Amino acid sequence: MTRREMGLAGMAAMVADGDTMGDMRFDPVAYSRERYKSAPLRLKFAANTSAAARAWQRKLRVKMRELVGDLPENAPALRPRVLETKDFPAYTREKIVFTSREGMEALGYLLKPKAVAGALPVMVCVPGHGRGVEDMIGIDDAGKQRTVPGGYQFDYPLQFVSRGIAAFAIEPLAFGYRRDPVNAAKSPTANSCQPAAGAALLFGETMIGWRAYDVMRSIDYIETRKDLDAKRVGCVGISGGGTCALFASALDMRIKAAMVSGYLCTFRDCILSISHCMDNYVPGILKWAEMSDIAGLIAPRSLFVESGEQDRIFPLAGFKEGYAGAKKIYDVLGAGDAIGMEIHPGGHQFSGVKGIPFIAASL
Repeated sequence: MTRREMGLAGMAAMVADGDTMGDMRFDPVAYSRERYKSAPLRLKFAANTSAAARAWQRKLRVKMRELVGDLPENAPALRPRVLETKDFPAYTREKIVFTSREGMEALGYLLKPKAVAGALPVMVCVPGHGRGVEDMIGIDDAGKQRTVPGGYQFDYPLQFVSRGIAAFAIEPLAFGYRRDPVNAAKSPTANSCQPAAGAALLFGETMIGWRAYDVMRSIDYIETRKDLDAKRVGCVGISGGGTCALFASALDMRIKAAMVSGYLCTFRDCILSISHCMDNYVPGILKWAEMSDIAGLIAPRSLFVESGEQDRIFPLAGFKEGYAGAKKIYDVLGAGDAIGMEIHPGGHQFSGVKGIPFIAASL
């Protein structure tokens, strides 16, 4: 009898005995969720006083820098270049390239409202998956400026500009201009998250760390501009951009206000349970903390989070739990008024109805 025949005979015997495959434990997602119940979460927030909460923040922030991968200690010269400047009725737009780390340059668009005098507050804006930074600032597939906001991001840098706040919209690694030639040739939305995020893991680092560092370097650049107020810097992003905004704001104390759209959840309900791009993963993070704890590192600085009722990528129940955990940290630090949230009726998309006024007031 061959091995295949033996296997079939065994299956037949199980069926004959009334056994089925239905109760077999083959489901890796169910296994992962069960393991989550006993995840160590060694630095899960448990403080009851503001002093204890601040001590907890210091410990977790050090651990987060370690987990996302060692960030460069010695930043190279920025060497910024303005590639082009364009004038629009309500704002000007500069296309800027600067050195992020040795061997890697970053690109961003600086949008400055004309109606406001003096040094401007500025939001570092990070897009989610898609065409990259140009789609976020209203440039359509044909390279022309949209007159009506489009896409799931609704051109939110322009919404901040309409509030008198400058927007420094940056291209994340692996999107748009910052892709490898193979993926760039496929389509405008093809990205380089793989193999780049995989390469980061091979180096003992993460794409989250790489992108968060680009935000930090963007702030370094903002500090060189007399027309921008480096003491009033915020960071905003949706989806993968929300990931970046959350981690960068948790790690860089220069960010005064953060807005995270379509990301805050629990790791259990989103990254652990639903297929996500590799750029979302931080090895070992569940040994130490949940997503709400990372959000709590932003306290007492301003934080606004939003989610759609129909968001299937970052489920609403997980968002509510993540917000409740972050709110508790803010409350213990006596900063309950510095955190806000909106649940809008849409799906995985930017709203800003409540968040943009909240952040504008914070800056």
